[in-house]
Amino acid sequence: MTRRISKPLRIGKVTIGGNSPIVVQSMTKTDTRDIPTTVNQIKELEECGCEIVRVAVPDKEAAESIAAIKKSVSLPLIADIHFDYRLALVALQSGVDGLRLNPGNIGDKEQIARVVTAAKEREVPIRIGVNAGSLSADFQPDAPLVERMVNIALEQIRLMESLDFGLLKVSLKAFDVPTTIQACQKIADKMPYPLHLGVTEAGLPRTGAVRSAIGIGILLYQGIGDTIRISLSAHPCEEVFVAYEILKSLGLRQRGPTLVSCPSCGRAEVDIIALAEAVSKRLEKINKPVKVAVMGCVVNGPGEAKDADVGIACGKGKGAIFRKGEVVGTASEDDLLEALMAEINSPIGKD
Repeated sequence: MTRRISKPLRIGKVTIGGNSPIVVQSMTKTDTRDIPTTVNQIKELEECGCEIVRVAVPDKEAAESIAAIKKSVSLPLIADIHFDYRLALVALQSGVDGLRLNPGNIGDKEQIARVVTAAKEREVPIRIGVNAGSLSADFQPDAPLVERMVNIALEQIRLMESLDFGLLKVSLKAFDVPTTIQACQKIADKMPYPLHLGVTEAGLPRTGAVRSAIGIGILLYQGIGDTIRISLSAHPCEEVFVAYEILKSLGLRQRGPTLVSCPSCGRAEVDIIALAEAVSKRLEKINKPVKVAVMGCVVNGPGEAKDADVGIACGKGKGAIFRKGEVVGTASEDDLLEALMAEINSPIGKD
């Protein structure tokens, strides 16, 4: 795939756009005014691989809390601003690393100009975050939705450029996957700035991961996108996990293990589903990029296991352990999990 090369941008210590890797973002689900709880969740996010985190700023107290939060975390912080431009000014005074403004609910040009001036003084980037569900009712009401989304983003871009401000990132999101894809495709060629991808309000993990993988995955495969956030009704670390799985599936990023497991069928002579679930749980504690195969029968088990860094191909009541195509041992069904994990964690496996 050929990637769209956007204008590089730094948010705190993280570079997005240009030739930089696709950046994984998330958002805290805490009350930002509760500083200890918010700090703890940001640290959890950092541990699971999040690279930029956004916090909600519903009022002045939340905006002022950013200063204390930043002292205790290392991830770049983005303030999520809606309705009241003054909250952006307070967040900037508190040292935030980036702003997200929604042109659907902050559209006054003088107010935007004040925020841009303050952000420019501090060299703080702004994301123009367009959501299909929060477009101003009087903005091109008769135009198709995708066209309205693209045009309001371009209007905001032109306004900020007229103020000599170019530290911009753009996102166009909808719950509807085709709308999200079409909007991002249309704007990608119309401006040089990094694109943040997401399917907004995607839902609970099982369905939301599917919606996000289709929408974001199609765009990434077309070379569009510089940062991603998976919007799930779940703990934010679940969002980060899904984000990396999407990136790994396209060969764009590698973080942590990749588990290849067969679906099982009537040919399987061990409980392959239970074994795969147990292996997956144990792999959560491993950060190295290792490919692990758990295969259930002789049809494609040995071949897939050989393709993995470490794998197991099961037979009747037992299995063969493979390392990079070579059988390195066998184990009974009761010992398969521990034998496989021992091979993954062995000194040779850490190379």
